[in-house]
Amino acid sequence: MGQPQKPIAAEQQILSLGRVLQSLREEDDVDVLIETTISYLKEQFDYKLIWIALYDRLNHILFGKGGITPDSDTSFLRQRVVLSPGDLLEQVVIEQHPLGIADLQTEIRAPEWRKIAKKSHIQGTIILPIRYKDRCLGVLLLGSERWGYLVTGEAKARLMMVLGELGAVLYQNEMHLQQKQTKRSDEPLLELLENLRTLSNLNQRLEATVQATHKFVSPNRTNVYWFEREGRYFWCRMSNQLVTIARNSSSQQAAGMTVQELSDFYYALTVNQIVSIGDARSSLKSHFTAKLLQKLKVRSLLAAPIIWQKNLLGFLAVESNEPRIWTETDKNFVQGAAGLISLVATTESMENTIKQIQEDAQLTGQVAQGIYSEHDLQETLDSCAKRVLARLVATRFLLLEYDPEQNNYQFIYQSQPHNRRRLAFALNTLKELDGQLLQRSTQAVEIENLDEDLRFFNWRPLLLESGVRSLLICKCTHEHIPATLLVITHETHRSWTTLEKELLWAVSQQIGVIVRQWQLHNRTTQQQKTSQAFEQCLRILTQSQNSKIEVGKKHLERTALEQIASILGCPLAVLLSWSPGESWAEIIPGVVHNSLFGIFSDASIPIETEALIQWALATESYLTLNVDNLPPQTRKWLNTPDKGQILVMALRTNADYEITGVVLLADYQERRWSEQNLSAIATLISQLAWWRREKQITRLLESTTEDLRQLNWYKHRRLEEIQRITALSLKQIHDLGIPTNELTQMRYELLLRQLDHTAASMSGMLKLEQWQLHISWETMPIASLLKRSLERIENLLKQQKLWIGVHGLGQQIDEQSSKISSLARGIPTSSAQSAMAIAGDIVKIELVIHELLVTACNRSQTGGRIDIWCRRLDTSKILDANPSSSTLEADHQTSLELSITYNGAIEPQLLTELHDNTPKDVLAHSNLDQPPALHLLICQNLMQELGGELNFYQLPDNRVVSRLLLPLVGHDS
Repeated sequence: MGQPQKPIAAEQQILSLGRVLQSLREEDDVDVLIETTISYLKEQFDYKLIWIALYDRLNHILFGKGGITPDSDTSFLRQRVVLSPGDLLEQVVIEQHPLGIADLQTEIRAPEWRKIAKKSHIQGTIILPIRYKDRCLGVLLLGSERWGYLVTGEAKARLMMVLGELGAVLYQNEMHLQQKQTKRSDEPLLELLENLRTLSNLNQRLEATVQATHKFVSPNRTNVYWFEREGRYFWCRMSNQLVTIARNSSSQQAAGMTVQELSDFYYALTVNQIVSIGDARSSLKSHFTAKLLQKLKVRSLLAAPIIWQKNLLGFLAVESNEPRIWTETDKNFVQGAAGLISLVATTESMENTIKQIQEDAQLTGQVAQGIYSEHDLQETLDSCAKRVLARLVATRFLLLEYDPEQNNYQFIYQSQPHNRRRLAFALNTLKELDGQLLQRSTQAVEIENLDEDLRFFNWRPLLLESGVRSLLICKCTHEHIPATLLVITHETHRSWTTLEKELLWAVSQQIGVIVRQWQLHNRTTQQQKTSQAFEQCLRILTQSQNSKIEVGKKHLERTALEQIASILGCPLAVLLSWSPGESWAEIIPGVVHNSLFGIFSDASIPIETEALIQWALATESYLTLNVDNLPPQTRKWLNTPDKGQILVMALRTNADYEITGVVLLADYQERRWSEQNLSAIATLISQLAWWRREKQITRLLESTTEDLRQLNWYKHRRLEEIQRITALSLKQIHDLGIPTNELTQMRYELLLRQLDHTAASMSGMLKLEQWQLHISWETMPIASLLKRSLERIENLLKQQKLWIGVHGLGQQIDEQSSKISSLARGIPTSSAQSAMAIAGDIVKIELVIHELLVTACNRSQTGGRIDIWCRRLDTSKILDANPSSSTLEADHQTSLELSITYNGAIEPQLLTELHDNTPKDVLAHSNLDQPPALHLLICQNLMQELGGELNFYQLPDNRVVSRLLLPLVGHDS
């Protein structure tokens, strides 16, 4: 074999690296590890300054462990370096990344090392962390006399491998050392548990726990503080110094600490959080930590809560007069000891707890029985409130219901001691966050200190003013906005146990069912009451009455007002009544059940200026308002309390009909009117309005009928007398004989025939038309009819100096009125014209034409002109043009259109009222109530009965037209 070759430099570096890594893995002594690392760095790297330091995390300090220097002065390499913010060494420790420095002599962030660098002529420097995972264990400082800090890739890799192995070994040694130094808490806790089993009462067990904790943790003091819910304070129940402390002891230790003083400390305990305050470290906020340490007169504190079933019973505290860092073992032991106390604390009161659970079950059972019992809500809630207040040691039992109309919560039930006043206010609706809190809650929401708690903030002022300092709130229903709430209050700051909150939750859910049942019962009762009121009102409104007896009318209206007021339970109900066209309203009192409410019935109320009436007339339905909004003029005749409310509603029937009254209801402001009841009274008031209208129309028609009967009787008896005298005169004339003179004889015979004809027509009218019209059937040429009609108005034409023209008869009549008689007699009577004859009741048609001519004369200006237009029309074309014109007989193929036109004034309202399609309010004032418009309406109706039509309209040139449509005699008639 040949001689082994000498290893080259690269292989020698790898071998050296392997040897040093092997040495680091096999060594346990920290000093040897440091020396091995330093020797390797001195051998393999050309650095004049090497320094290795280990990092103390707790104190944030570097401890120098050695190295090399150019002048062999290593005294400063083993010094302790306190890290400060901004130092280069702290930057490497915190960031755990290498840091290069080109010239250490000029680096101001390392003043100590700058002095050393100047002394040793060190420039380029590298500071590397010694780390394992994310934990920094120390630093390595390498300094060179050269400027700059470059390290080659191969050298950097070897350097990082050595530091990584060193960090891993140092971490393992540190963990091993901690395990050797750490006290084991499991064995002392097991020993304490075994010891607690042999003790009989709670004080002995607390003493044993305190002694064991004090022995294990070794503080200056170890105390057990107990929590009193009523009053919300902690008192020292057991201490290693005083052993047992009575609650009423006068010592400072037993004086107690209120929750208000402990604040954040208390809330941390309630969520089962251990509180640790040590050397510059605290689990609480800094400002409160100092306050708490000052209160307890200590510098370090470790406290673990004692909790049973989510209820804070107290806490176990170890206290030290010096700053101390509490280890995880200390925390685990104190927390375990507090847990053991929570287990043994409940055994002492187990019998009381069982008894309390039985009483709670009995209480919830009694509340549940209220759902099925026949007792009213008040009696059920009285029994429930008494037991709940006694069980929870509370002051007030409040049941609230949401009022959607007022948008607030009203008290529907209250229970409090006899020396406490009832709450007389309403609570605003819940804020969105508070509503969501109640909506999501599955148990009672607790407010231990209303002065500081921000929940239900908008309720705080009123509740605090009433002496409430703490409370429990439960929703009784599950709507989006809880409709019913149960609130338990106390006059001091206090808390309640989970069992008490669960009890109140169960009671609230049962009360919610009871309230719902009570609401349904009230709603049913109210519906029955409303139904009875409707039946009674309908009976009243359908009763027949004598229109002459005004007292009877008012009696029925008063009875209707009583039924309307009974639905709302109003103490005052009146009717402000008037007739169409009147300016003053009459007061008809219906209900006055309270001396605080009243009216001055003799007062005169102007309709146009009274605010209540005008507001009601301007409102489509009912209007509600507070008494404070009434003007002084109204308060003169309306007497109501200042805190009252008013409802007014007009007696409205149809938009086209006039309103004849306003119903007024008054009540106390705190009384609530439900939408259902308001809808019911609105219906009854509307029915009352229609009833009053029908009665007024009936009275008007009865009065009109009576007047017409009297007039008809009077005129008929007068006609009978005239007919009797006329017949007697004719008989006497006949008895005298015929004159002998021939001319006189002719005239005498002509006059006798006229008198005979008149007497005969009068006899027929008296016989056939005593109480109703008799329609006869005759025919007459239109020319003859017009001639007779013009003769009747001859004097009127002369007086008015009117011109008249007849068109459409084959020859126009347009001469002056002075020649009207001769012209009328000269109307052509040829066979063609005679053939154009009308059929029907000629006497009545002649009267209609006469009425139209008289109206035209009266409305025409002096010296004006009247035109009569005659035109033959085809009936089928008329029906096509106006389908509503169905009054003409189907067997008449043609008709005569007779139009009378004149220049004169006519009211547009009269034309509108004479139109057939215009609705007419018989109670409202109308032009058709009096002549001459009444005569035109009679003619229009009469023509419809006679088979014709009569219409009135105005042409664009302002001429007025009276258009008469008459049936013509057919060729086969």
